[in-house]
Amino acid sequence: MRNLSLPLALTARISPVVVLAAAGWVLTSGPATTPATQKESSAPQSADESPSGASTAAATKQYSAAPAPCGSISAATIKSLVPGAKTAGKEIPSTDTALRRTCSWNALKGYDYRWLDVSFEITESDEAAAKSYKENVADKSGGGNVPGVGDAGYSVVNLTTENKQQTREGVVMIQASNALVTVTYNGSDFESKKAPSTDEINKGAIKAAKEAVAALESGRKA
Repeated sequence: MRNLSLPLALTARISPVVVLAAAGWVLTSGPATTPATQKESSAPQSADESPSGASTAAATKQYSAAPAPCGSISAATIKSLVPGAKTAGKEIPSTDTALRRTCSWNALKGYDYRWLDVSFEITESDEAAAKSYKENVADKSGGGNVPGVGDAGYSVVNLTTENKQQTREGVVMIQASNALVTVTYNGSDFESKKAPSTDEINKGAIKAAKEAVAALESGRKA
């Protein structure tokens, strides 16, 4: 077997799981790391408004907490998209697990490497989620819409090359009411130095996104 010279970025990705988890957080914490939950109130509370008004509005919010991300994707899908990965996944530490949670799966099987992240972010309103979604889509131009999932969906796939090693990464962003779901899926072949096809990465990321949104909806609180 010939020796392989792995690019620095990809060498870090096939280190122990703790290092991989930290790298995964960087992958998925781009524009979405700026909380989409800040919204100023434009109208002061009237004198006769019930003090319980704010709590009533909060109670009727579509999603009040992020679901468990590592349970949002089926074991069968994990085995298909990330061969050799532990199906339980690894949840990334978050400063507020009620509002943002992320799970990562990664594995190197033979020379084939795959990485999958699923992230949930809960905002204070549909309007806040829609604003954040539009900003995130604007930062990742060149993709296309994903119909039939949530209120709005977008997918983009990009190819990068470092030290002659290709990596193809797909990102799917979904807005569902006041929640944002982001899926990142990428892969490389360390023997051929080629990346998986655009179709494979795009379809895999969309499949994971659909399951993540279904998990979000099934855990909705009345």
